[in-house]
Amino acid sequence: MDFLTQLDHNFIDVNVLFFIQEYLRFEWMTPIWKFITWLGDAGWFWIALSVILLIPKRTRKIGAAALISLLIGALITNVALKNLVARTRPYEVIDGLILLVDPQHDFSFPSGHSCASFAAAMVYYKMFPKKYGVPAVILATLIALSRLYVGVHYPSDVAAGILIGILAAWIACRIVGEKKDVKKKSEES
Repeated sequence: MDFLTQLDHNFIDVNVLFFIQEYLRFEWMTPIWKFITWLGDAGWFWIALSVILLIPKRTRKIGAAALISLLIGALITNVALKNLVARTRPYEVIDGLILLVDPQHDFSFPSGHSCASFAAAMVYYKMFPKKYGVPAVILATLIALSRLYVGVHYPSDVAAGILIGILAAWIACRIVGEKKDVKKKSEES
């Protein structure tokens, strides 16, 4: 068992997962949480939305920043850290933890779903008016929480993914210049 997996067998990470399984999982909610986690699969939802934002000239910079952010997050999370840390998925090592989706084929730390969701959502939050940015952050939060609900990540995986996503968004906004043209135009209307 690797070092981080051993660390995760502590009070917080394991007990949070069991608390969710015992007290927050309901049969009627499971399809909803599975759908939410599916939205984060391979970052497809955020990639598609960002590509669509490239089409109108007014939102092109936002789409570009989001795609850059997603790329930075994927490189840090999926290419570097997952393979470097090589943390085993919780359902593979915690007896009694029930997996609600198909087994994952990569390592657990950090959460790629959480990273991608926050990488894009934080760009939208920073560069769009709040009426668009806030729902994006809410959806990103739901996707991150869904990873705990379905049993594929430790809470620390999700927290790390969120932080990396926020960092990626910050870097991407700096790269594209982060002008708030869309906000100014929207507020003037």
